[in-house]
Amino acid sequence: MNIFGRTFETQEIVALVGLLMVLVLWVMRWKGDREWAHWFRNWEAERKARRDAEIRAENGESDPTQPGSGPGPKAGPWG
Repeated sequence: MNIFGRTFETQEIVALVGLLMVLVLWVMRWKGDREWAHWFRNWEAERKARRDAEIRAENGESDPTQPGSGPGPKAGPWG
């Protein structure tokens, strides 16, 4: 095989193919690690939100994400 004016022997071609395969495997592994980290961060945030809601419920507090549940008097036509 002749590339860029240089003749490659069988060993060199096999080595290049091997390096490309390692690169592809490394990129696939890196992508999987990124997806796992993203999943874990989302899971941890959801777990913390559930735990905070449980603590608020045990203390008898209202959920601050719900409209009209914040401190202070309610105003407007809905009371």
